[in-house]
Amino acid sequence: MRTMKPTRSLMLVLCPTLVLGFLYYSSGRLHLRTLGQKSLYDKQGFLIKLDGKLPLELQYKYGNLSKGECKPGYSEAKMTSIYPKFVKPVPMFLEPNFKRLAKISSYPPPFGIKTQEKIIDVILAETKNYGLGPELDSLSCKRCIIIGNGGILSNKSLGSKIDEYDVVIRLNEAPVSGFEKDVGSKTTMRITYPEGAIQKPERYEKTSLFVFSAFKPLDFRWLRQMVFKEKLRGTEGFWKSVARSVPREPEDMRILNPYFIEEAAFRFIGLPYNNGLMGRGNIPTLGTVAITMALHNCDEVAVAGFGYDMSSPRAPLHYYEKLRMSAIKESWTHNILKEKDFLRKLVTAGVIQDLTNGI
Repeated sequence: MRTMKPTRSLMLVLCPTLVLGFLYYSSGRLHLRTLGQKSLYDKQGFLIKLDGKLPLELQYKYGNLSKGECKPGYSEAKMTSIYPKFVKPVPMFLEPNFKRLAKISSYPPPFGIKTQEKIIDVILAETKNYGLGPELDSLSCKRCIIIGNGGILSNKSLGSKIDEYDVVIRLNEAPVSGFEKDVGSKTTMRITYPEGAIQKPERYEKTSLFVFSAFKPLDFRWLRQMVFKEKLRGTEGFWKSVARSVPREPEDMRILNPYFIEEAAFRFIGLPYNNGLMGRGNIPTLGTVAITMALHNCDEVAVAGFGYDMSSPRAPLHYYEKLRMSAIKESWTHNILKEKDFLRKLVTAGVIQDLTNGI
């Protein structure tokens, strides 16, 4: 009996089938491997399993430093270990060549400078300074602390510890005078926007930098009038009353790089993109923006006065007034829960230190 040989047509069918099967099997294994890799990180790109332990390479780098000694590049290294997409450095303040910063040129305020380039040029030509100052800019290692305004700061007696930091960052109109025992007396910079700025000239520190953060185009017009000591005109469009003057010389005024608002909102927290425009629940708080700035510009980063305990409605909301926690209403602009989740990642992983344990 003669054995039947496969016909040419059968071979033509079998070969492509085998090839396709092999490719399908291979791509399936590759897909599973890729999924396995992705599962290490959440959708924002942060490592899912976080702890405060130093990776082996960082143990070698920082293990021999004396206790309390400033650790160069520490926050950046820790941040990169849990968020590999972290990019450093990013300038703290806008400087004359700000138009080369592609990431902020595509967005209008608050996420960029689009439509405001001319007025920023005018302001920067007058302020003439774009850093922290010669002494701080020359430091090889900077320890920074951001002071939140939370009532959790009350009766903690952290003032002297806060004043030990090289750079002390305060927010909006939170007072220092009368609260030094808990919040310290040193202020390197005060970050604010028109509605949040101190309105009584006598309450300004004499030596701190006035750092402006813009959330809408109108804010830049206000800043120009403050820089040039002009009479405030056209206050329509602000959601509350604004300062009519800022008792600082132009050389003590800075514009915060809006890149930190954009990065905090869309990359770190995962707020709604909304075509790069301000919208419901897509603006990070100024405190988180300040932390984001510090991660790019400081070697070590700490915070104090952050965190709202909504389970204690009678607790003080701010350290400087009698308003209670129950006064907090749902915010149109912020997403406090998502923001707290981001900050908790930083604390859990040891990227930042929380002196008041409120996060």
